[in-house]
Amino acid sequence: MSDYSGPGKMPTPDELQKEVEQFLSEKYGQDNVRTHVDSFGTKETEHQPDDEEPVLDFTMTPQELEAYLNQYVVRQEPAIEILSTKVATHFNRMRWERDEGKNHPRIPGQIKPNIMMIGPTGVGKTYIIKLIADRLGVPFVKGDATKFSETGYVGGDVEDLVRDLVRAADGNIKTAEYGIIYIDEIDKIAATSNASGPDVSRTGVQRNLLKLMEETEVELRVPHDLASQMEAVIETQKTGKAPKKKVNTRNILFIVSGAFGGLDKIVLKRLNRQPMGFGGDINTQSKHIDELMDEVNTQDLIEYGFESEFIGRLPVIAHLQDLDEDGLFEVLTNDYNAVVQGKIRDFAAYGIELTFTDEALRMIAQQANHEKTGARGLTRVTERVLIPFEKRLPSTPVRKLTVTREAVNDPLNTCLDLVLGETLKDAITSFKEKTNISLTLSPAAKRWLQENMEDGKTPGESLLDRIEPFQYAFNLLKRDSLQVTVALLENPKEYLESMIKKSYKDEK
Repeated sequence: MSDYSGPGKMPTPDELQKEVEQFLSEKYGQDNVRTHVDSFGTKETEHQPDDEEPVLDFTMTPQELEAYLNQYVVRQEPAIEILSTKVATHFNRMRWERDEGKNHPRIPGQIKPNIMMIGPTGVGKTYIIKLIADRLGVPFVKGDATKFSETGYVGGDVEDLVRDLVRAADGNIKTAEYGIIYIDEIDKIAATSNASGPDVSRTGVQRNLLKLMEETEVELRVPHDLASQMEAVIETQKTGKAPKKKVNTRNILFIVSGAFGGLDKIVLKRLNRQPMGFGGDINTQSKHIDELMDEVNTQDLIEYGFESEFIGRLPVIAHLQDLDEDGLFEVLTNDYNAVVQGKIRDFAAYGIELTFTDEALRMIAQQANHEKTGARGLTRVTERVLIPFEKRLPSTPVRKLTVTREAVNDPLNTCLDLVLGETLKDAITSFKEKTNISLTLSPAAKRWLQENMEDGKTPGESLLDRIEPFQYAFNLLKRDSLQVTVALLENPKEYLESMIKKSYKDEK
């Protein structure tokens, strides 16, 4: 235990946390104990952050937000239109209610425009919401629906999302009450036809999220967090008051998303049940999955496994299209694309200028499309192509790299050829300055240098290391040019002595 314990000395909250954490970890194991202390507004400071009124400057119109998002996101215009319109209206309405409309009574039963995003992995769902939050300047947190439980003791408590939002707002509760909570993989908490087992828990998570999405107050201190509760006891002793800090979720915008595998079959089944004739779709079997997902309605989602009350709190649905090869290529050629622009900056950190040919970008898009992970595949393929270059080029004189079709097809050998050519050029120049002999290398000699490179040395350095000690022999040859062969590289002394003897015989 710590060294502060003793009669008459009260530990600080941080000291108490360490004591409790150490004791419980030793008794129950670190993985089974939650001892994190939420200290929102509990430390003695001159000004408590949660007392500050947030600056709500939401004046952006839907079209302005839409234009901003379209700079960064490709092939998602219908979803962008829905998201920008509903988000801009939500935040502008909150600003209006706070200012001009503060004397107007709140409308009973008002439902927030919480949003459900449906779309396959890698189409930019999380990216779009981050862009929105950054542009509006509101706190934002992301959670994974699969990590929540009904009880909060296993996995995570859904209310932790709200507590995380306060942390994202630097402890300012009022600012957090105007933030965005984004929950991914929401389709994973849909219950199946089974009425027991894990589906009961999934339904419980839906109901707990329903409370947050509607309107409730969340305690910042977690009831089952012993250290947090003991900290509250200490503060009560010091101030004479039991601290109560709550966050109201009335204005927090909830956006959920998921891939919803199999939902298209439910939609197709419903469409095939519709009566034929005028307005009937007699060719539903030929509909593409993206077209079917555009037809999703509340009943489809209920059949998928969501409770009607839960879906009722998500009145807005935005469907994001899957990205084919052309879409992925368009992502790569976008000026704001994080994949290409990110790698350009990575290489710039070493003083290397990185560019891509359109042909290379097209091939990266083709390979990423085969992986079926959307834009995530672009990052994976691009990294796979550039790793050999990123490892080797910083240690060489190479200061410009153009990624070509050949580089995408065979990254390692293309990189080795580039390094070889650049470093050999410098080595050949250096050798000529010392001996007046111009060197050329046979293809076999180049391969030998690549295969026998010493650690930490370039091929050019390896070449000079092998032949420069025999400069006297080159002088005796009385030649102004020489082709470097594998035989010369393997045994320079023997090879040069043989050449000198031959040259003397030829003179006689």
